Amino acid sequence: SSCMKPFSRSAKKVLIRLEAEPVRADVKGTQHLRGRGGEGGASRGTCCWESSGPSRGHGEAAELRPRPPALQNLPGKGLRQGAVRRLSDSNFSHCPLFQLLGESSSPLVKNMDTYYQPRALEKHADSILALASVFWSISYYSSPFAFFYLYRKGYLSLSKVVPFSHYAGTLLLLLAGVACLRGIGRWTNPQYRQFITILEATHRNQSAENKRQLASYNFDFRSWPVDFHWEEPSSRKESRGGPSRRGVALLRPEPLHRGKADTLLDRVKKLPCQITSLLVAHTLGRRMLYPGSVYLLQKALMPVLLQGQARLVEEYNGRRAKLLACDGNEIDTMFVDRRGTAEPQGQKLVICCEGNAGFYEVGCVSTPLEAGYSVLGWNHPGFAGSTGVPFPQNEANAMDVVIQYAIYRLGFQPQDIILYAWSIGGFTATWAAMSYPDISAVILDASFDDLVPLALKVMPDSWRGLVTRTVRQHLNLNNAEQLCRYQGPVLLIRRTKDEIITTTVPEDIMSNRGNDLLLKLLQHRRWEVEEDWCLSVLRSYQTEHGPDFPWSVGEDMSAEGRRQLALFLAKMHLHNFEATHCTPLPTQNFQMPWHL
Repeated sequence: SSCMKPFSRSAKKVLIRLEAEPVRADVKGTQHLRGRGGEGGASRGTCCWESSGPSRGHGEAAELRPRPPALQNLPGKGLRQGAVRRLSDSNFSHCPLFQLLGESSSPLVKNMDTYYQPRALEKHADSILALASVFWSISYYSSPFAFFYLYRKGYLSLSKVVPFSHYAGTLLLLLAGVACLRGIGRWTNPQYRQFITILEATHRNQSAENKRQLASYNFDFRSWPVDFHWEEPSSRKESRGGPSRRGVALLRPEPLHRGKADTLLDRVKKLPCQITSLLVAHTLGRRMLYPGSVYLLQKALMPVLLQGQARLVEEYNGRRAKLLACDGNEIDTMFVDRRGTAEPQGQKLVICCEGNAGFYEVGCVSTPLEAGYSVLGWNHPGFAGSTGVPFPQNEANAMDVVIQYAIYRLGFQPQDIILYAWSIGGFTATWAAMSYPDISAVILDASFDDLVPLALKVMPDSWRGLVTRTVRQHLNLNNAEQLCRYQGPVLLIRRTKDEIITTTVPEDIMSNRGNDLLLKLLQHRRWEVEEDWCLSVLRSYQTEHGPDFPWSVGEDMSAEGRRQLALFLAKMHLHNFEATHCTPLPTQNFQMPWHL
């Protein structure tokens, strides 16, 4: 290892977009990415590295040692090549996973000893296993078509299947041999053995010192020790009941036909439809609704996700943690603490809920970060380091343990927590607002009221019954219904060129489902233009009847008075943003909701 000053940050910015591709690899194994240049912070779909002046929080010198990067394939023990360093004496433990592009006022570290260097045996074996993993994923997703083709060609007969099974068995034995060779290569590497020693020590004793040493490494999150458990006594001592292992409570859709209970014959008649809905939800439906859970997409985005994670840790001193939800899923989180800074907003925590292909590494967390708030980001079940699949029940379970972690481990009061959601993240945000009514505020950006109209938009008309039944039974994202159970301040941000949550064309703002979300909220609160007059009416009603919704204000007003009041309330609850669905929200548009 060598002792040197940390590199300074230049004023040059490099914008690495999601579509960036690795174009070359240098001798250190550092991947350089090429993308379109531009300015602005990293956000949804982008990862922006900004260098300006000396680095913060490093101290004057830092000892650079080999730092193993991500583990892969072998459960919890594997390391893969990458440009990751270990800093043992600094205020943060992670360094960039990839070198920054552009010039710097001091040269980047060139010493090969500062990177984890896999031996040749490990490197080549790992490449073979990674290729096999990709082929397996492609085969998994194409298996229904392959089986249909083989059946039509008559290849599924016993005489054809037996030889094929012999080939498959031989291939599996070869892959097992390659995995063993990779294990030998890793175990002969002293850097890897040092990492394994620290990892096992942390699993035995999660002391502050062990966690500090383990945080110097970036590895497969499956092997990261659990930092917070949903059953921790401190997290449930003030609650009554709480979630069971079956999950937290959700609002269930009401039956379409009220009356006598279904007979056995009725249930038998419905069984084929229910089975079809179950199959559609667990195959096509879930992957269409949450494409970020698809392995191939995550594999393609991995370089950008690693860049974003390194940025959060290095530039913002982010702290990664694993939370165990009540359903057994492990939730990957990143916390940036601003309470000790000069930022006045740092006392408030913004919990960010990402979209259906969003990750906290490159998602909407950048907006509140740039605004100076403390931020807690988390990944949906099945996204990046989080395990499980993103069905509504699992989503709510994950959100519950994230809220518990924020309150009982990070030390934020519910009154200091703000929920910020983009797109489909509105489901978990509205569930948390409904379940934790003391939450300070809710901000929903480009969100919708209900999933059914949007699902019907992209599916054939002949599938209307199947789509409606599948969504209601298995993918019921009832944002409006949950939001109406929340009594606090709400701000809705509507994208005027939104191409995702409009049911016709992006230019037709009247078909934006954000309108329906606002309408249902105002109808529930029963706030049916002179702003001073509207404010005086609302304040006098609040003084007389209290703050709890629904209100009956406006019942004795004239039609003109109701119109003015409705326009005033719509203006205060809904802000327009002239952009498409995936455009990052600028910091100046991130505002706290209006309240009396």
